[in-house]
Amino acid sequence: MADFENAYAKVNLFLEIVRKREDGYHDIGTLFQTIGLCDRLEGESREDGEIVFECDRPATERPEQDLVHKAATALRNRAGNRRLGATLRLEKRLPSGAGLGGGSADAAAALRLLNRVWNLGLPASELEKVGASLGADVPFLVRGGTALAEGIGDRLEAAPPPPECAVLVVTPEASVPTAKAYAGVRPAGAQRWEDFKALWRKGNLSPRMVGHLLHNGFEPGVFGQWPEIAECAAELRETGALGVLLSGSGASVFALYPTEDEARKALSGLASPRRFEGVTRFVSARAL
Repeated sequence: MADFENAYAKVNLFLEIVRKREDGYHDIGTLFQTIGLCDRLEGESREDGEIVFECDRPATERPEQDLVHKAATALRNRAGNRRLGATLRLEKRLPSGAGLGGGSADAAAALRLLNRVWNLGLPASELEKVGASLGADVPFLVRGGTALAEGIGDRLEAAPPPPECAVLVVTPEASVPTAKAYAGVRPAGAQRWEDFKALWRKGNLSPRMVGHLLHNGFEPGVFGQWPEIAECAAELRETGALGVLLSGSGASVFALYPTEDEARKALSGLASPRRFEGVTRFVSARAL
């Protein structure tokens, strides 16, 4: 019998590139937050030990190269049982290369789903360890909710949730390769991140204050290289949003509003070309 998991997207309410490391990667400071826009993953066990992956969106790679398939293989290896098999079907709604963590969310959903389908009973902490081998965002997306993250985004600390807001997400037609986005940034040091982290930990922030605190160190470089993303953000600011920010390294931009009606009104007036849009709310962490 098939089971399913929603693979919730994320936005970054704060993102600072702190320093460049000797291994070529960057240390960041970020506040992750899951939102209600999602892909849907269905799955059921197989008795032949095969992992079969299907997606309703035309594939650009072999099934075994998809993060969902890789997540299933990694979890089976963790369980130490090569006889475990599954059929996994992904309904892809989120855009790719958009700074919303779509592929990582799919991988995290596969870990949660197969943990149940295969009756492994692994705690979330073990699923996060498996997820760390698949991508920096996967450990956070195993549970989702709100988390402060450091390192390459893999050192997580549960954090107070933001106040209730409506979230409008718009993805311009541009696509931003992560490596190219990082090539356009200048590390800013840790001070702004440390100040933000201390303030957020106290909690009880108003929606308007959250709007003022939004920050993403990728914005100057991304906006300079992809002016259509900058134009989309500028148009959103003119709608009277509480705050507007690039999510991750782009290309998506999100805006916060007090109510969903205000967010939908803003969306209806946008002229910027886009390949994805949605109005949603913040999603809390899943209990595993």
